[in-house]
Amino acid sequence: MLLDIPNILSPDEVAHCRAVLEASPWVDGRVTAGEQAAQSKNNLQIPEDSDTARELGVVILRALARSPAFNSAVLPLRVLPPMFNRYDRDMTYGYHVDNSIRVIPGSGGLRMRSDMSTTIFLSEPEDYDGGELIVEDTYGTKSVKLPAGHAVVYPSSSLHQVNPVTRGSRWASFFFTQSLVKDDGLRAMLYDLDMAIIELRQELGDRHHAVLSLVNHYHNLLRRWAEV
Repeated sequence: MLLDIPNILSPDEVAHCRAVLEASPWVDGRVTAGEQAAQSKNNLQIPEDSDTARELGVVILRALARSPAFNSAVLPLRVLPPMFNRYDRDMTYGYHVDNSIRVIPGSGGLRMRSDMSTTIFLSEPEDYDGGELIVEDTYGTKSVKLPAGHAVVYPSSSLHQVNPVTRGSRWASFFFTQSLVKDDGLRAMLYDLDMAIIELRQELGDRHHAVLSLVNHYHNLLRRWAEV
């Protein structure tokens, strides 16, 4: 499942992130890539253990907590601290797949499975040319380039790349989530069911028997499929 989520960050939050990032030092993005991925990665990143990453990571995590769409689609169990990257002119990240297992920084070695990848755009589309996120999966090939503050979530198992930037600069936050439900197909079914429940609640009200029955089925399916 690939899903665009608008307005994860407010305009004020985007402006705050940009101001902090503009005053911060960037490093070669290959320091966080695996051996194979590093061969095709050419970008800049904020160091993961920096004050900037920690400060802005809190902004991102608070935004995720208040987003019903993100929580419904991803069903997060663990979220890796958000990271921040930048693609200036001629920078790119060729086709790669995200690492399946990641160590959570500062956890003493606690590991998590990366089920879903998320990119939150921090640059407006008109501020740069190129830089599209290209995702290949069972649903085909998708090209994603969203307004600042908007997010895209997609399975971490997907082959994907960032096209070369030919003008301007593309800034974003990215991170990985371990879901309560690791199977993408099952997560998609739960998301579709949740969306149907929301629509029926608006039409029939929360106490209608059909609504209550579907809510019951949703939670029983989640209870069956969740790993905690």
